Amino acid sequence: MNTNWRRGILWALNALGAFVGVWALAAPRSFYDAFPMPGVLGAWVAGDGPYNEHLVRDVGSLYLALVAAGVVAALMRRADASVAVGVAWLVFSVPHLAYHVGHLHGLAPLDAIAQPIALAATLVLAIPLCLPPRRRTISEGEDAS
Repeated sequence: MNTNWRRGILWALNALGAFVGVWALAAPRSFYDAFPMPGVLGAWVAGDGPYNEHLVRDVGSLYLALVAAGVVAALMRRADASVAVGVAWLVFSVPHLAYHVGHLHGLAPLDAIAQPIALAATLVLAIPLCLPPRRRTISEGEDAS
């Protein structure tokens, strides 16, 4: 995968992470009561236990830490930096998705479909970042020295 694709994926992950992270950190009660889309989908966080401001703010900080690493990797334009960010997103996303897939009871049907899809997005985006960089080959007619 070339650098432009890696950067595009990083910016997509950064946008998703910033949406969640800023909201959870800046307005934890609103995040708890209304995430992901007030008036459109149910409250995914509120259905999973009592409000805990500390926990919600920690989740926001975690997402923003992933965003910070993603911004650095995107600006560095180095495959090894994007691999590290991809691995970090996978380490977070796999257990996060697994937990929520096992706890869909009590959600409205639309939410029970939308939640795993939304959570899988970061996983699907992170996987290609973990692939090794494409090796450059010598074009026909170029000197190898």
